[in-house]
Amino acid sequence: MSKEILNLEPKVIWKHFYSLTQIPRPSKHEDAIEDFMVNFGKNLGLETIKDEVGNVIIRKPATPGMENRMGIVLQGHLDMVPQKNSDKNHDFTKDPIDALVDGEWVKADGTTLGADNGMGVAAAMAVLESKDLAHGPIEALFTSDEETGMTGAFGLKAGVLKGDILMNLDSEDEGELYIGCAGGTNANAEFEYTTEEVPANMKAYKLALTGLKGGHSGVDIPLQRGNSNKLLNRFMRSAAQKFGLRLASIDGGSLRNAIPRESFATVVVEADKAAEFEAAIAKCEAVFKAELEQTEPFMTFKFNVTDLPENLIDLATQTSLFNAVYACPNGVIRMSDSMKGLVETSNNLAIIKSDGKVIKVMTLIRSSVDSAKKDLENMIESVFQLAGANFWLDGQYPGWKPNVESPILKTMSSIYNNKYGIIPKVTAIHAGLECGLLGGVYPNWDMISFGPTIRFPHSPDEKVNIESVQKFWDFTVETLKQIPVK
Repeated sequence: MSKEILNLEPKVIWKHFYSLTQIPRPSKHEDAIEDFMVNFGKNLGLETIKDEVGNVIIRKPATPGMENRMGIVLQGHLDMVPQKNSDKNHDFTKDPIDALVDGEWVKADGTTLGADNGMGVAAAMAVLESKDLAHGPIEALFTSDEETGMTGAFGLKAGVLKGDILMNLDSEDEGELYIGCAGGTNANAEFEYTTEEVPANMKAYKLALTGLKGGHSGVDIPLQRGNSNKLLNRFMRSAAQKFGLRLASIDGGSLRNAIPRESFATVVVEADKAAEFEAAIAKCEAVFKAELEQTEPFMTFKFNVTDLPENLIDLATQTSLFNAVYACPNGVIRMSDSMKGLVETSNNLAIIKSDGKVIKVMTLIRSSVDSAKKDLENMIESVFQLAGANFWLDGQYPGWKPNVESPILKTMSSIYNNKYGIIPKVTAIHAGLECGLLGGVYPNWDMISFGPTIRFPHSPDEKVNIESVQKFWDFTVETLKQIPVK
């Protein structure tokens, strides 16, 4: 296990980030990290609370002479997205993350790094531990299960926190201040199916479409990366028409908020069509590579001959599935009219899995415009209802409406300009920051989000820029020093 990140500056952040890499903390498996944070707060002699949904709140009094300043809530989430390369042997519920220095960046060895949101959590820990920083009253709010349900934000009770300003430490571009985010909805479809016997004279294959970059389904959606579920389905639908392909099982994608990188299926075709079918796979791989040569240079589409499966998904359901997945909107649906370069509305066709009885299809809809989000919900519902699937929506969370007159925005913009000679970019993000939910519980809060530069979160390519961490920390320290009087 590499400890080289402990030598990076600022050490006050990197030592805490290293500690976080040693504690397995994938979403839905956060008991260990929650206990760690509770012990961290108590060992500092600070008031520490763990609520019923796993949020940890640590309070630190103002430093002498700063008692009259507005109260700050430093907020980050404890969980991380568990994604790894297919050839990496790693159990996110048991194994630590192996973080390493790669030039100007810190990344992990074949897995997600957890900089999202470990860097924000580590910065809040450094503030809590500090003996020499000037600041007003501090509350650190560490939320649970942000990545797969925003459980902590949904479950936070009103009246628990006393602060006036929420500083969300979960953004991923140093030098940018975020004042808005998209809302989201989980779209779910299920195809119930019966099984059919495998006809005589068939040959079985395992198809594997792998090597895509994936990434965060909000941040990276405008990069036009390939979606392994859409690509594999595109081939299988065509092969069903040309070669009579029959589907036995399918397993594509793993997380709703990650662009799917790998998809697999077990299929059969008539043995006398095998050579032509295998040639079609190679041809399709070449077509996909040509289409995506700039964004997906490492994509592969391969097959292995395998034993015949016990049974097949009934033909009617197979046809409905292929048509529905083909028709389902995916990727960027509309760009924002008000903020140049910002995605307004998108859908990520994240997961397709069969289990012997049903085929589950899961997508994540995002939009900063409620009416556009509703329109896309209806569009996707129409696709799957026409295909005969059971369909429902859940996990809805609101967006965060930008406030360009925000007092903390004006304060932090001035501080950054004075410190670095540059006016920071003010923007919104096409991702589900917790600010929308938290602001609903605490409508009096003035809210802002910022952080160091992180690239390719939610994928094994995730990395954090070392220099940006120092600037992020220095900016945080100076901001806390200059928080206005109540």
